[in-house]
Amino acid sequence: MKVIEKIRDASTEEGKVVFSFEFFPPKTEDGVDNLFDRMDRMVAHAPAFCDITWGAGGSTADLTLEIANKMQNTICVETMMHLTCTNMPVEKIDHALDTIKSNGIQNVLALRGDPPHGQDKFVQIQGGFACALDLVQHIRAKYGDYFGITVAGYPEAHPDVILNDVASLEAYQSDLAYLKQKVDAGADLIVTQLFYDTDIYLKFVNDCRQIGIKCPIVPGIMPINNYKGFVRMTGFCKTKIPSEVSAALEPIKDNDEAVKAYGIHLGTEMCKKILSHGIKTLHLYTLNMEKSALAILMNLGLIQESKISRSLPWRRPTNVFRVKENVRPIFWANRPKSYISRTIGWEQYPHGRWSDSCNPSYGALTDYQFMRPRARGKKLHEEWAVPLKSIEDVEERFIKFCLGKLKSSPWSELDGLQPESKIINELLGNVNSKGFLTINSQPAVNGEQSDSPTVGWGGAGGYVYQKAYLEFFCTREKLNSLVEKCKGYPSLTYMAVNKEGTWMSNVGPGDVNAVTWGVFPAKEIIQPTVVDPSSFMVWKDEAFEIWTRGWASLYPQDDPSRKLLEQVGTEQPFLSQPGG
Repeated sequence: MKVIEKIRDASTEEGKVVFSFEFFPPKTEDGVDNLFDRMDRMVAHAPAFCDITWGAGGSTADLTLEIANKMQNTICVETMMHLTCTNMPVEKIDHALDTIKSNGIQNVLALRGDPPHGQDKFVQIQGGFACALDLVQHIRAKYGDYFGITVAGYPEAHPDVILNDVASLEAYQSDLAYLKQKVDAGADLIVTQLFYDTDIYLKFVNDCRQIGIKCPIVPGIMPINNYKGFVRMTGFCKTKIPSEVSAALEPIKDNDEAVKAYGIHLGTEMCKKILSHGIKTLHLYTLNMEKSALAILMNLGLIQESKISRSLPWRRPTNVFRVKENVRPIFWANRPKSYISRTIGWEQYPHGRWSDSCNPSYGALTDYQFMRPRARGKKLHEEWAVPLKSIEDVEERFIKFCLGKLKSSPWSELDGLQPESKIINELLGNVNSKGFLTINSQPAVNGEQSDSPTVGWGGAGGYVYQKAYLEFFCTREKLNSLVEKCKGYPSLTYMAVNKEGTWMSNVGPGDVNAVTWGVFPAKEIIQPTVVDPSSFMVWKDEAFEIWTRGWASLYPQDDPSRKLLEQVGTEQPFLSQPGG
């Protein structure tokens, strides 16, 4: 979806404030992994979009494209990619645009770009563009209305025309006229350069309106995280620093915590003043740090640390090709990135009911489904690569995870037990102690308010329901005993399968069972999570494979613990799924 459309939609809601975050490509693999973890946490607070920068001189082009794709399709946040003219012939620009279009991204921030490292001035390369205006015109001419195009606005004028800390009136007005040219050429949104004097921003907005610029002008807010970084960035951008800000920073400039606290206070007060003038959009330059940006939003009452709003039980996709998707099998609840990767090639995504548009062609298992960010891999190794001498030692790992004593699981991409499972964590611990090794679950919910912090989704005003659900491994003997007991409970359904595919169930292969649904005013009943036998047979291969590729692989090749897990994962367990 285009960012401009999200902003326009939000403008129809009384008091609604739209906020967003900017990130840049880190220099190391560990940095990239850490950035994705940080994004995941920040995106849980529902920003309207996030953008990713394009390195000076196009130095991070490939990495920016890779990060943008993962933001849009794995993190599931509306993504805006920066694109510059520096060192970019038209062929490279079109390659970048074609790439993000094929990845379902609809938003571009069109910039001239800074000079490459070691150069003082921007130089147009042969076959390239001279300025952002050229880039905007090219995007509209070649791609029509597909992309939402954002451009930069400079409340103090572009740094190139600021001399002796100020731009002349003529230079400022010329810069405004050029901004209008970019908007007239097809840009539909403006995001401003950082500033610390809110009066300058408000004057800039008024000046833009006076010359006929009508599109939203989003203020760019950069929290002060440390003094040296603040001085370096404001010097590079030639940003005016109000005297009261300098006076407040001077006595604390060597105290990083004090500087950060002041930065949060200043950012909060700036945003309050901006919002009081009727501006309902905020763009936070995070510098890849989360605490200051989130603290400002919490101070403004825009987010609550303890309350994460969900439109569905799983994070709604933002890829333009799957935005209507609203039904998924429950099996991948703890492995959403794997599910996305295995369904990314579908031509249609389930909407309304699973059977209406279910595509049976899941992607094959690859190494991708078993890759982990380094930090998560390290945590998994610390918690799960312990000496195992018996099946009881294996059970102990599962029990500790269910009781919150472990924060990772080979069967989960998420951090720790999820809030709704914590409701039944002691029951889960008891179940695991009896040899039923659980990897997925949800408690029964009967008409809980939809804004419940633990099981709610879909926003306030509705009611949500869940059938109790449990997914586990167990021995054949335990399974046979369980099946016998299930005969006394006709409403209880189950499916069981071993690694070879031997099937046991009291439901038909085409019987789809909704296990989560919601009732909301003036809407049809929404049932976003289902149990589907066909998908279960696909999931079982991944679930069994995790024994070896997700857990046993943490040990050396000839380690007895590894051999025990390989045996457990192939000979003993049946993967079973009962539900109401």
